[in-house]
Amino acid sequence: MDFNFTDEQNMVRDGISRLIREQYDWDTRREVIASETGWRPELWAQLAELGMLAAPFSEEDGGFGGGATETMLIMEEFGKGLAIEPFIPSVVCAGGFLKYGGSAAQKEEYLAGIISGEMIFAFAYAEPRGRYDLADLQTTAKADGGDYVLNGHKAVVIGAPWATHFVVTARTAGDQRDRSGVSVFIVDKNADGVSLRDYGTVDGRRASEVYFENVKVAGDALIGEADNGLPLIEQVVDEATAAVCAEATGAMKVTNEMTLDYSRQRKQFGTPIGSFQVLQHRMADMLMEYEQSVSMSYLATIRLSEDVATRKEAVSSAKVRIGQAARFIGQNAIQTHGGMGMTDELAVGSYFKRLSIIEGEFGSVDHHMRRHIRLNAAA
Repeated sequence: MDFNFTDEQNMVRDGISRLIREQYDWDTRREVIASETGWRPELWAQLAELGMLAAPFSEEDGGFGGGATETMLIMEEFGKGLAIEPFIPSVVCAGGFLKYGGSAAQKEEYLAGIISGEMIFAFAYAEPRGRYDLADLQTTAKADGGDYVLNGHKAVVIGAPWATHFVVTARTAGDQRDRSGVSVFIVDKNADGVSLRDYGTVDGRRASEVYFENVKVAGDALIGEADNGLPLIEQVVDEATAAVCAEATGAMKVTNEMTLDYSRQRKQFGTPIGSFQVLQHRMADMLMEYEQSVSMSYLATIRLSEDVATRKEAVSSAKVRIGQAARFIGQNAIQTHGGMGMTDELAVGSYFKRLSIIEGEFGSVDHHMRRHIRLNAAA
């Protein structure tokens, strides 16, 4: 199997790497997170101008002919810089729904808006009692003539304060946990009945609790087939999971480098702590965890295009292994740095926080372990 990247993919990696290095120095990131808006719209415009928002889409859809590999390369660099821009919610998730299930009219209007950076989407799928079950929905969309009326509450909607639109999962038929009866809608953030409670997250991003109260949604806002949206949701969430795994590998790489540099500078009893054998063994283990995570990230990305069972198994395997590695590397980095590693003054604390959140994003280690077991039992 050829693991070499094409010239175009190397150009994508080099372009986003250069932008992250120039725009994401540590002090600048801290200032942006502490600002009122919590992000830089001008940087999002730069990403659009460089073609990064178009990279994962086919030329027929207005993109540059890329796919999951381009997303992986971009997200690795995002992880290295702890970028907070909503690439996964807007490009991977909303773009994925439109790419696989959107009508020609939806692609022309919304996918073009995502690629240009003029529209920003947030993915409103999680609910307070859902526990990673994508079919466990109390949000409802009831038919009203040719339209729908949406009611419900979505929790921890990442990027919602910056969004112009939402992709919302809702139950249109069946009982709360049925696999059938689930549908996907595009909802304008400024629609009557939509309200938000915004807040910052522990890893520096912004999120919202989003409430829908008798929100009128046009029939043409439905993505894909009514009552049969769960397979599409699972496909998009698997792709988002693979993307966040790639982000984790970038964050792990920098965390390891910071820890190694610190061990060479920090002295105890007049000797750099990196010369102590126990710490050398620890950092060797951290490097092994990182290398294994990169391999699992590549494997999950490659298998996104295969059959459903293979895709799910590969993604869950990667999420389990990378979630475990994220915890190991993050905790050992903090232990090596000591108490000051958890302060805002040192970047390693923020990398630890992001890795800790990634461990549970789009499903915890335990959740994906159970899914992997179920898939193997079914096979």
